[in-house]
Amino acid sequence: MDKRMVVLPDNTVLPTIGLGTWYMGERNSDTAQEVRALQAGVDTGLRLIDTAEMYADGGAERVVGKAIAGRRDDVFLVSKVYPWNAGGQKAIEACEGSLKRLGTDHIDLWLLHWRGNIPLEETVRVMEHLVKQGKIKRWGVSNLDTSDMQELWNIQGGKACMVNQVLYHLASRGIEYDLLPWCNTHQIPVMAYSPLAQAGRLRRGLAQHSGLQKVAAELGITVMQLLLAWVIRQPGVMAIPKASSVEHVHQNAQAASIVLTKEQCELLDSFFAPPEHKMPLDMV
Repeated sequence: MDKRMVVLPDNTVLPTIGLGTWYMGERNSDTAQEVRALQAGVDTGLRLIDTAEMYADGGAERVVGKAIAGRRDDVFLVSKVYPWNAGGQKAIEACEGSLKRLGTDHIDLWLLHWRGNIPLEETVRVMEHLVKQGKIKRWGVSNLDTSDMQELWNIQGGKACMVNQVLYHLASRGIEYDLLPWCNTHQIPVMAYSPLAQAGRLRRGLAQHSGLQKVAAELGITVMQLLLAWVIRQPGVMAIPKASSVEHVHQNAQAASIVLTKEQCELLDSFFAPPEHKMPLDMV
């Protein structure tokens, strides 16, 4: 399989880098630029778009809807449901709300955004109901740790889960200890959100890290491209960085073709060590 592709359990092939939309849709003045960025991403082959009913209180879904108007078949659309909406009639209404904002009749992959008080059994039942209705094509989860995934796996219908979307970047490697191996063993792809670290001090620190700057310079790439290439360096992991400008989208797309050597990966390990024990699941 091409390094630039990840295969879901139902054999759906997706690019290893997609388009995140967290913080999109918050200001009307940014909408046109955000739409252009998403469309540019699809044009370059980053056809996976990830959003959520939470983002900008539905605003990000509306931006996505504008971006995919007239080209729905070109896009693999992922959205997420609040945990308190992930059961019964609330889930059906939440799904219909997302469909309306997105301007489509189906979501390709609908995720439980994080675990709440609604039993996983109920969430699985309503997900399967929505699949039968054709409102979603498949479902998955987000921010579930190893014990949660094992619990899901033991539930009737739980093995239909297609993906686990979690925080993962060079400075947040806790999933490598047990969650990532579990997902690999059970052939559940991991979708890394905030693969460049969330905007703020941590991201600035990574961008300014002298060691990372040196490795990136030797490869003729940016530090952000280095970080993306590192996240998708192993099979079964895809990344969904947000890029609200056409330039950043093109830079992200180029990262899919960057192959790091074993020596380069070991050097990055010396800067940010892999976990040596179980760590609480990191979330933002």
